[in-house]
Amino acid sequence: MLGRQVRLVAGVALLLCSGAYAQQGPVPAVVAVPAEIMELAETATFNGRLDADRRVALVARVGGTLEEIGFAPGDQVEEGQLLFRIEQALYATAVKEAEGALRGAEAARDRARLERDRQAELVARQAAAQAVLDNAEAELASREADIMRLSAALDRARLNLSYTEITAPFAGRIGTSAVDVGALIGPEVGALATLTQLDPIHAEFPVPTAVLRDYNDRIAAGEASKLQAVTLQLANGSTYALPGDVDFVDSAVSAGTDSVITRARFDNPEGSLRDGELVRVTLTANKPKGELAVPQQAVQRDVQGAFVLVVGEGNVAEQRRVTIARSTQGHAVIAEGLSEGERVITEGINKVRPGAVVDAAPAGGG
Repeated sequence: MLGRQVRLVAGVALLLCSGAYAQQGPVPAVVAVPAEIMELAETATFNGRLDADRRVALVARVGGTLEEIGFAPGDQVEEGQLLFRIEQALYATAVKEAEGALRGAEAARDRARLERDRQAELVARQAAAQAVLDNAEAELASREADIMRLSAALDRARLNLSYTEITAPFAGRIGTSAVDVGALIGPEVGALATLTQLDPIHAEFPVPTAVLRDYNDRIAAGEASKLQAVTLQLANGSTYALPGDVDFVDSAVSAGTDSVITRARFDNPEGSLRDGELVRVTLTANKPKGELAVPQQAVQRDVQGAFVLVVGEGNVAEQRRVTIARSTQGHAVIAEGLSEGERVITEGINKVRPGAVVDAAPAGGG
């Protein structure tokens, strides 16, 4: 019996020594930030793609030798700027021929009109038969028809001459040329280059029907706006500086995804947004208001729900159950469980257990 008591005392002493050693071990270093009231708008983020407002493939409408290219690949060109010039001599000659033919027809018409007038006067004096006047009328009509036909031929010749100069139909950025100076080109060659208007540019993205209905309800209630309601996150993670406006919502719902295609317009004066670029589109669903929030990384979850680790009195870590209203802009909005100013651990969480003493530093080392 005495031996058993000795062993029990020895075991208690060993546990006390182990506890003392644990207390003397290194205190885990963590980063803690205070829960604070923040103005956080409710947002939703979607995958989207940029889509140029206007895009055109430039094609030669007449054939000939390419004499000039008026741009460098990737240039920003202005409306009406010369892009390609095809050899013009053949088409200029065709214009002169058509002009000459028209002048000859006009002279013949004038002669026919004089003859018709002369015969009309003779018939009026009963000095000529009516049949002669009828023939003169028919001849005049034939000459006038020749003028209409040759006028159309002249217009066609002038139009073909104008086609030898391909100009920019609108301001935009042009791609590379598919042909070189000296090449024989024509309609059969296909696209010579592609011109794209990048300012403004649209982002197209699918929005789930439930989210869209909630967003429209907030607009109707005056809690949200279509203006400056969209932001873009680019492929490198940066945020585009200019906000966008929602200007189109499709009338049909995609049956496969229960979503609606939505478009937002963005000014792109520097041309930094590119046609076809994949982006992350964030839609702001309400006006910001003051709410208690903590960084999203402070929130953990287990089978019982969400919790955070709070640095309490004596720098002791305390587990605190919280109710999350929503998450937005990298923060969790706290509905219940925390008070303003309480410090929550955001970094070093995996090194801490509830009840442990921690060495808590503010974010940024300040």
